[in-house]
Amino acid sequence: MKAVEIKGFGAPEVLVLAERPDPQPGAGEVLVRVAASGVNRPDVLQRKGAYAPPPGASDLPGLEFAGEIIGGDSKAMAAAGLKVGDRVCALVAGGGYAQLAVAPASQCLPVPKGLNDIEAAGLPETFFTVWTNVFDRAGLKAGETLLVQGGSSGVGVTAIQLGKAFGARVIVTAGSADKCKACLEIGADAAINYKEQDFVEEVKRLTDGRGADVVLDMVAGGYVAREVQCLADEGRIVIIAVQGGVKSEFNAGDVLRRRLTITGSTLRPRPEAFKAAIASSLRAKVWPLIEAGRIKPIVHRVFDAAQAADAHALMESGAHIGKIVLRW
Repeated sequence: MKAVEIKGFGAPEVLVLAERPDPQPGAGEVLVRVAASGVNRPDVLQRKGAYAPPPGASDLPGLEFAGEIIGGDSKAMAAAGLKVGDRVCALVAGGGYAQLAVAPASQCLPVPKGLNDIEAAGLPETFFTVWTNVFDRAGLKAGETLLVQGGSSGVGVTAIQLGKAFGARVIVTAGSADKCKACLEIGADAAINYKEQDFVEEVKRLTDGRGADVVLDMVAGGYVAREVQCLADEGRIVIIAVQGGVKSEFNAGDVLRRRLTITGSTLRPRPEAFKAAIASSLRAKVWPLIEAGRIKPIVHRVFDAAQAADAHALMESGAHIGKIVLRW
């Protein structure tokens, strides 16, 4: 099969199209002929040598893909409600940038009715991430306010739509007027240009001084102290990336007095059973909303697989709104 390899850690140009042996599905796994692969920021970190695959995972980059099941463990497929010939999208710990890929059957979801494989390939990583962090960890409820840092990212546009679909008010930050406008068109209630406005002051203004109930933070670093300032009492910050650095200083007294929660998680190394539970929740609660057209994939650009380097360059530029996808 053809696959995109990391020839050596470094700039996007280290991604090259190569020949690899076809993968073989093991117990509990399915083999998928991949039509499209989603591109995510963790792929960029892996390419740079800063995010190694967990033990046992493929060394190929790629955490999500969509395609057709062509083989695998029939019992596991049946347990997941799947069969050979089904179109699925899957979350994996690696190996997604390839013409063939294996995935645990429990981490595969049917391609929602009405979507093509390009759209479906961009669903798993962001939907699994937002669901487990915003809803499971942070416990966002209808009527609460969600602040999304980086609303125009793949995770951001997913958080906007899921937050609104489940009855929350959604405020986002973004780095330009155009990105703010796009977030509002996707469904955000308010968008803050963090290069021109203080998001702490704006969140307080927009909530009549109350603050946000949940903050989805992809920055960390110095942002955490400011997020503490704009949280409502009993508010929750959930950190999913550290683009702004791993060290944070904040007023611990505020955490005590206002009963705040600062938490976070990383999805890739979690066990299969954990991810399977998320898949089950998504299939029951979110997939019907996608099929009804209430939630729509936002694909910014599609590249041929041989252009993976260009896809990574776009990801690093931050110029995209929504998902970047490779086509096989």
